[in-house]
Parts: sequence; structure tokens; C-alpha cells
Amino acid sequence: MIYGIGTDICDIRRIRDSIKRYGDRFAIKILCDAELALWKTRGERWPERGVRYLATRFSAKESFSKAIGLGMHTPMSWRGCEIANLPSGQPTLVLHGPLKTWFEAKRLSAHISVTDEADYAASFCVVEITEESRLNL
Repeated sequence: MIYGIGTDICDIRRIRDSIKRYGDRFAIKILCDAELALWKTRGERWPERGVRYLATRFSAKESFSKAIGLGMHTPMSWRGCEIANLPSGQPTLVLHGPLKTWFEAKRLSAHISVTDEADYAASFCVVEITEESRLNL
């Protein structure tokens, strides 16, 4: 059963401007430690690739926050929500701290998709109530 659906579109030019204005501070606010390391690696090789990486993560976290119905309010936080990739390249959510505890207590699972093209990054998130949780309703 679907718990919530979220979508987001992000103007990559705004992310680029934020990086120019605030430098690493902007990325540190949005990305968890693992994402931050990958952002730095990608950005050092090709700065535009780093910008796009940050934009897709920003968008994915926004769509997830909408799907769980919290927006950016506790326990949802930028750094508590990590967008990682499976070996296949498929994006997946890895939650940390109070957000992970909240999400697991509700017995939810999430699916996330991200994309970028030209000036925009977009994401789509579906959060489901797990089968086990549905049986207890």
C-alpha cells in the first residue's frame, strides 16, 4: 500500500550559483559524509559533474521529504537522508539517525528515481507501507 508519493524538479543553475556563493558550506549542509566525499571526487575531475550530482541529491531528498509527508521538519534532515547507488547503478535511500528510527518504526520502504538533463535535475519517490505492517492494520 502506498504511504506517499513525492516529486521534485531542481534548476541546476541555482545549485551552481549556491556553490559559487557559499562554496563547500552549501554541499556540507545538503550531503551526508559519504555523499560529500563522492561530490568532491566528481567535482575535482569535472566541476559540472559535481554540480549535477549535488542537484540530483538535493532533488531526491526533497521528493523523499514530500513522500513521507514531513517536508524538511524533524526527524527529516538533509544529512539524515543519503542517496546511494546499488552496484547496478540504481539509486537507493540510506537513512541515518532519528530519521532511520522513525522510518523503521512506521515499517516503510522507499523507491527513488533521479535524472538530470540540460538545466534541470528531477526525482520521483514512492514510499510504501511494508507487507508486514499492512497485516497489522
